[in-house]
Amino acid sequence: MGALRDRFWELPLTSLSREEWEALCDGCGRCCLHKLEDEDTGQILGTNVACKLLDTGTARCSDYAHRKAFVPDCLRLTPKLVAQVPWLPETCAYKRRADDRPIPQWHPLLTGSKDAMIASGACVAGRCISENDAGPIEHHIVDWPEE
Repeated sequence: MGALRDRFWELPLTSLSREEWEALCDGCGRCCLHKLEDEDTGQILGTNVACKLLDTGTARCSDYAHRKAFVPDCLRLTPKLVAQVPWLPETCAYKRRADDRPIPQWHPLLTGSKDAMIASGACVAGRCISENDAGPIEHHIVDWPEE
């Protein structure tokens, strides 16, 4: 693995190395939660139902390297895709950098730990349920904090 450049998170997404791209993720787990789309309005509704691979206690993927083999519709975010995906949370570092905004003040790259992210309410660890245990997804609609 290559070295991460100083303050790489301030650079344009397209200039990041693979390692820097991966390190930009805050690990909140929100992109791994199922979403519903209102057929009439197109509004995206968030749920607390996690992909079967998400460890609901840590908000980390249990098989990140091979996730597409088990979850074929899992997205591998790219700079181009970040601009096209409407359901990324406003707190997402990828979305914020794509919009030329700074990463959140609680981001682990700035604080050195996940504690501030957890305290802010951005992380889903301990606040979600696996799709294997959830039952009807429409019973799990939530409104996560955005900032």
